[in-house]
This record gives sequence, structure tokens and C-alpha cells, in this order.
Amino acid sequence: MERTIQKRMPVGGGSWVTVDVYGDPDAPGLVVVPGVMSDAYSWSRVAVAVAVDAWPSVAVVNRRGRTPSGPLTGSYSMRTEVEDLGVVLDELDELGGARALFGWSYGGLIALLSADERPVRQVIAYEPVMAPFGRHALLDLAAAEEAADWDRSVEIVNRRISGFSAAHVEELRADRPAWEALRRLSGPLRAELGALNAMRPPEALARRAGQVDLIIGQLNRGTDPYGTSFDDVRRHLAPAEAHAEVHELAGQGHLGHIEAPTELARLLNSLAA
Repeated sequence: MERTIQKRMPVGGGSWVTVDVYGDPDAPGLVVVPGVMSDAYSWSRVAVAVAVDAWPSVAVVNRRGRTPSGPLTGSYSMRTEVEDLGVVLDELDELGGARALFGWSYGGLIALLSADERPVRQVIAYEPVMAPFGRHALLDLAAAEEAADWDRSVEIVNRRISGFSAAHVEELRADRPAWEALRRLSGPLRAELGALNAMRPPEALARRAGQVDLIIGQLNRGTDPYGTSFDDVRRHLAPAEAHAEVHELAGQGHLGHIEAPTELARLLNSLAA
């Protein structure tokens, strides 16, 4: 599947978001909401690998704070993200619309919150997170941001939040283009995790979703931080969705879109309702 258009959409506070659309922009399909340390480009390999007969179109949201989208703005919150996604969905309704929302990590929570406010046929969330998540690292992230020490920000998110080894971080650092991309994506990290942890815990999630599918990497089952946060999210699903189906991404952890994009696309194809 090839990218066909990129749309720029104005959102609140004088900012804007861009959306990369793959496949037929006039056909209803899958809307992808990336999480932190991720952008639309990070999800391009998954979008390209998705089968046209399963999802005629894939619209990948480049959330604010990521070039070429606009800035977070001073009033940024989780509410901002839900409202931005609402703008995107309204705009896409003028094209083919959305058959399903798919969110990864922080983006998974955004998708589930959105489906608590507006009817959505299907929500697919890959290891969605919710508070408390990364709260213990906020002061260190704020200090790194104040010093514009983006290398330190990348180290913090990988070591103190995600729990990766020092060797893993050094492998990342050795790949200069990849490290530079991570440095750039770490810019909005402190504000995003701050917004996540400042949000009042939801009474329920996805109350207006017709169907909920949850994805977890096989390696993260029951483990900190992603597996335990995943379990917290499951407990907050609306009663009607309390038994939402859970699907494992075999042999993977949190980064399936980077490490196994073809396998993740195959799983998404199988979940096309």
C-alpha cells in the first residue's frame, strides 16, 4: 500500500496536525494514533504492509509536537489529544471515514478515550498505558528538557521508563540516524507523560465502541511497565467491554512496529471487523 496524500488539519490553540493517508483516501479504513517517542513516519512500514482487502485505507496521525505537525502549545493535556483526534475523524468523515481506530501505547489510551465520547465501530489498542506510568521519571525529564539535553531524555525513557538495558541504549546510540530521530522525538516527552499522569483516572473506557481488541507483545505479559499498565487499562474498560479480546504479538514486546512491522500488519489484517 502506498501513501497517497498528506493532509494538514488545524486544531486548537493555533496548532495543527498532519495525517498521512495510504491506499484509497475515499474508502473507510484504519486510523492509526502513534504514542510517545513515535511519529507518522515510524508507522509507515506497518501502513505499507497492511493488506488493501482488509483495510482499503490507513490514515496515520502525526500528533502535534512532531514535524511537520504544529507545537504542543501551553494548554496541552490529554483532553487536547482527544479533541485533536476528533478533528481528524471529522475531517476523514468527509473522505471515506474510519472503520476502526488503532492506537499504540499513549496513542492507545487516546483512542480508547475517544471511543468513550463518540461512536466508533472498532478500537484496537496495542499495549495502551495509563497513569501512573513514567511518573517517577518526570523530574529527571524536566531537568533534561530545561538543559536541552535530548541525549539524556532518550536515555531516561529507555532505561528508567521502558526498562531496557544499557547495552540496548548503546546499540541505539551506535545507529546515528536512529539516535537523532529519537532525540528529536524526545522533545514533547516530558509534557506528554506529565499530561498522562495529570489526568483524572477514567471511570470507564471505550463505552461507545462497537468492538474492542487489545494487543500485547508476548514478551510483556504481566511484566513492568507495559504489561502491568496494560492490565490496568483492561480493568478500566466499560463493563460491556470488560471481556474485550486480547491478542498476543508473538515474540515481541512494545516495539512491534519497529521490530516486526510485517507481523503486526498481519495481525491487524486479521482483526479487520
